[in-house]
Amino acid sequence: MTSAVIASAIVNVCAVIGLAVAMLALYRRDARSPLTVRLVIALGIVALLFLVRSAAWLTGSSLLDDLSVIPAAAIPFGALIVTEGMLRRHAPRAIKLAVIIGAVVLGLGGAVGLGHFDTPYAIALALFQLGGFAACAFLLATRDRASLMVSENRGIDRMTIGAIIVLPFIITDFAALMPDMPVRLGALGALLVVTAVLIAGSSAEARWHAVLLTVLRLGSSVLLGLAAAFVASDADAAQIVRFCGVAVAGVLTIGLMTDTLRAYLESRTPGMLSSVAASSAATRDQLIAELLRHPLFESAQRLREIDLAAYDPLLLRNRLATHRVLRRSDAPWGHPSADPAVERLVSLLAAGNATHLVVLSSDPVDVLALAVPVISADPATETAIALVQRILIMADAGAPA
Repeated sequence: MTSAVIASAIVNVCAVIGLAVAMLALYRRDARSPLTVRLVIALGIVALLFLVRSAAWLTGSSLLDDLSVIPAAAIPFGALIVTEGMLRRHAPRAIKLAVIIGAVVLGLGGAVGLGHFDTPYAIALALFQLGGFAACAFLLATRDRASLMVSENRGIDRMTIGAIIVLPFIITDFAALMPDMPVRLGALGALLVVTAVLIAGSSAEARWHAVLLTVLRLGSSVLLGLAAAFVASDADAAQIVRFCGVAVAGVLTIGLMTDTLRAYLESRTPGMLSSVAASSAATRDQLIAELLRHPLFESAQRLREIDLAAYDPLLLRNRLATHRVLRRSDAPWGHPSADPAVERLVSLLAAGNATHLVVLSSDPVDVLALAVPVISADPATETAIALVQRILIMADAGAPA
């Protein structure tokens, strides 16, 4: 078994895992959507191809190698049903028949051994796949934009660009046409596509963050592959390409797994705001008691005027009246550092090892001293604290919230 075969098999196994994770993520997002069902079917066809192909390469089984052409010939069918789902209309009957007949003829033909006619069969399968993709691209490009929402049109444009970028990766899978390729990269192209699909389903801000994260993963994985290649004694150009291909496929797969698992775990754990929203608390005291069960607020201390006698509550009132949340890192909060009230507030934060003072009332003084861990100090946490402060001040101390 050559290093090229091993590298190609590893890339394909990574793609199988990544596609399976992407299918689970898409199904979890919206299991009832017709487009989701079509995407899962299409990804399942591609995953089956990579699974059978990698098994054939690792075991040296010619039977599995012949059977792998069945899902390979069915890929244009998967692309067509996704295209129909995105356009929300049926494709022309002629295109459907061509895709189905081609899948049956080439799939069954390859399964019975026609794939051993390497070059003619590879050319026929490649032309069929590229023709199917071209037909889908034509349908997407000539769509009636007015019949679709702006977000749908934007998503289709992104998918079209992604498909064009991936086409060169697919060509490398045809060893009869490109026998000198160090590693087959069709599976790597599939990983890039599913990564783009999952990114496109996020909000605008989350999408931009995901793009930056993906670029970082790609860049770091290429560097990792280069470093691993130069450790080997026979690091020629082909070996460097193999190491980089395996590293990129592995990092993308690990990224898909960790992102999906994190999203699942976060969805299972109610956030601070959702806990407050779902709470049966009817008064401010009850809401605060509910908040104290949340990890972010579990160390919070509620301080009233009677607890702040040493800090001159009458002096603090004027300063607290102009603020909702005081962060220790923002001191002196727009006031002179020598201001006696500012000095007392800084001292109060230091004495309680607090990072925030959440102002519930300035007259009489009623605050929550809160210590936010460094690992949790991000804009989302700051926004959540500000929203909680608004909820608490709107809830009367004794009346229902």
